[in-house]
Amino acid sequence: MINLATIFSGIGAPEFALHRLGVSHRTVLACDNGDVPLLGDVDIGNVKKLIRSLSSFEEEKAFVDELYEKHSRKHNYVKDTYLLNYSKQEPDVASHYFLDVMLLNGLPLRNKVDLFIGGSPCQSFSSVGAQKGFNDSRGDLFFEFCRLVDEIRPKVFIYENVNGIRGSKKNRDSGVWKTMAARFNELPYKWWMDSLNAKDFGIPQVRNRIFVVGFLDEAYMNAFRAPSVVSPCPYKMSDFLITHVKEGGFSFSKSKDSRGGLVLLQEPGQEQERFILTPAVKKYVLTPGTKNWSTKIETDREIARTLLSTMGNHHRAGVDNYVTTAKGDLRALSPRECLRLMGFTDDFEMRVSVPNQYRQIGNSMVVDVVMALLKSVFATGVFGQLN
Repeated sequence: MINLATIFSGIGAPEFALHRLGVSHRTVLACDNGDVPLLGDVDIGNVKKLIRSLSSFEEEKAFVDELYEKHSRKHNYVKDTYLLNYSKQEPDVASHYFLDVMLLNGLPLRNKVDLFIGGSPCQSFSSVGAQKGFNDSRGDLFFEFCRLVDEIRPKVFIYENVNGIRGSKKNRDSGVWKTMAARFNELPYKWWMDSLNAKDFGIPQVRNRIFVVGFLDEAYMNAFRAPSVVSPCPYKMSDFLITHVKEGGFSFSKSKDSRGGLVLLQEPGQEQERFILTPAVKKYVLTPGTKNWSTKIETDREIARTLLSTMGNHHRAGVDNYVTTAKGDLRALSPRECLRLMGFTDDFEMRVSVPNQYRQIGNSMVVDVVMALLKSVFATGVFGQLN
């Protein structure tokens, strides 16, 4: 049984990876504020001091839950999606859901966590963002990840972020990455880092992400081997579409020899008209660009472009993914198809608005990449014999 903690938990890619792998685990912490801010009348400095005076995680959680109830006016839809899915396996998971990573004191969780996973917000480092790095408050959340690793001291941590933290192709030793690497080196861990692409792990999506894996015991770091890639990708984007696999036909194997592997029932389903573009929107998304900005227009790609949290906003076809219908119309990918392109099988549920679904999916890690990393971690024996 693995004691799991995730922060910036989103829709729970690590949790779903363990679900597909059939590995027994217990969630001792999940944490995501769903971009819901506290109102400006809260003195965060004093709140942090008060939390540090509390002796248990349960007291911290009750305090922060009440704080958000009184001093926030928005709803946490990310939490809704997370609890909808993972309370099925763990009915008490809501009691371990914390609302604000910056207010979390990890010391009460020391020696209670085996595996700690998180990917701090990527917008400040992404190539499609403003790239303000640590000048953006979201970039500073990286240091909260490291602080919690240091306080909690899990056996293993996994950190994820966009390739942009490495800098440009001409400058791979960016100031951002030097700062991050230096902070990782301050932790009592030995660590490995590499860039992994979803298309190399069985998912037809170009999605390069940096992963860092750290071991508290150096012996297990010495035993760690990078996950093996699967090339070429065994699937095309069209294989994951509703027109190829109907709703409910995208699942995973539970057999011992192929546990967690994707299983596609090749029976066509029905496209939803709501995702077909109107003539005006179609004209816009097929426009190469403006005088100062242009992009290569391409639809019906074999390997999907990177799914973005903004993909519900109808960007151009050189940024997002569009496919041609049987009648020759153009449509956006549905949230279900996007979930599939992130490695979430059709037993995963979402009951929030469609814009929220796109946003939550685009912010997630790819389940199959996490699975590959976990298999490499498990192979070291750091968690002993697993079921």
